[in-house]
Amino acid sequence: MARGGFVRGEAAEQLEAVAAVTKDAVAVIEEVVADKGYHSRTTVHDLETLEIRTYISEPDRGSQSWNDQEAERDAVYANRRRIRGDRGKRLLRKRGELLERPCAHLYETGGFRRVHVRGHENVLKRLLVHAGAFNLGLWMRTLFGIGTPRGLQGRVATLDAVLSTV
Repeated sequence: MARGGFVRGEAAEQLEAVAAVTKDAVAVIEEVVADKGYHSRTTVHDLETLEIRTYISEPDRGSQSWNDQEAERDAVYANRRRIRGDRGKRLLRKRGELLERPCAHLYETGGFRRVHVRGHENVLKRLLVHAGAFNLGLWMRTLFGIGTPRGLQGRVATLDAVLSTV
């Protein structure tokens, strides 16, 4: 869809399609927190047009030319102002804590930097299973208070030893 001299972003089109189908049956997205890989004039402007506040880190691009792009400039400057505030810094830190650290753990400790399976689809399947196991471990620690999923093995053996002694 062309609007204002540029092509609309794919994310904006998908959000509008979901909104059209759900008819306010789901919660509305009010804020987006993302890293600098997602920052672009078009993305920030499209999200502002959809009345979504952005907290997207801005990459070091140097000075930019804003010829005939006043709306995009205003959206980027508003995003820049938000990420420099206390709330923006807090949201970006929380994003790093809850998202970046676990993903770094999957890729480094989990060995996904060098995956030895053939085909993009198989890599995605392995990543899905690996991330699911990681999330299961988080859920188990929250639910049972045990450090790792394998920690149950030691607890079961201890419980068995205690019961057999009694």
